[in-house]
Amino acid sequence: MSGGITHVLTDIEGTTTAIAFVHRSLFPYAASALEGFLARHGGEAEVAAALAEVPGEDKLAQLRAWMAADAKVTPLKALQGLIWREGYKAGDLHGHLWPDVVGALRDWHAWGLHLAIYSSGSEEAQRLLVRHSEAGDLEPLFEGFFDTRMGMKREVASYANIARAWGVDPGNILFLSDVAEELDAAREAGLATCQLVRAEDGTKASGRHPEAADFQDVTSLLSA
Repeated sequence: MSGGITHVLTDIEGTTTAIAFVHRSLFPYAASALEGFLARHGGEAEVAAALAEVPGEDKLAQLRAWMAADAKVTPLKALQGLIWREGYKAGDLHGHLWPDVVGALRDWHAWGLHLAIYSSGSEEAQRLLVRHSEAGDLEPLFEGFFDTRMGMKREVASYANIARAWGVDPGNILFLSDVAEELDAAREAGLATCQLVRAEDGTKASGRHPEAADFQDVTSLLSA
C-alpha cells in the first residue's frame, strides 16, 4: 500500500478515539452546558453566526432535538465545539486517543507523511481533542482539519473536495475509518482505504476494504 501514499486522512470516533468517549463524555458535557453557554455567549460573533443557521424561533429546542437525534449538522457541531473549548480549557475534558494512535502518528509525521483529520465534528472540536489529548498537544502533527463543510462523510463529492482543498491527487491519500460506508465513498472518489476494526468498539469488518485492528497494523500496511 505504501506506493504512492503521501497523505493520511483519519476519522476520529471509532478510529483514533473510543466511541464511548464521544458518547459518554463529550456529548453529555455539551448537552448539560448548552443553555448556560448560550446565555453567556449568545451575542458573540462565533456563537451568533452558528445560531443564525439554526431554523425556527426556539433555537434551544431545535439544538436539543438535533442533539437527541445525533444530527450531523454544521451549526450544532460548531456550537458543540465551542462548548468543548471551554471544557478543555477548564481542565474538565481531556481528549482520548487509543495508545497505538499516538506513536503511529508521530512515526508517520517523522516519515514525512502529511496528516489530516476528517470528522463530522467541527474543525474546532477536532483541534481541541488533539491539542488537549491525554498524550499532550498533538495538533502540530496535523496540517488539515476537515469537517462537514467539505460535505457529509458518506458522499463521494466530500472526498474529492478534501483532495482538492489539500492540493493532492486522491490516489495519494489513505483514508482511515471504522465506517464501511464512509470508506466506500472515499474509494469511489479515488482514495485508498483501510477499515479500523477495533474489538473494544465492537466494529464489524465489512470485507470490502483492507482492515487493521489498530494503527500499528496501519503502519505495517504503509510499510508493505
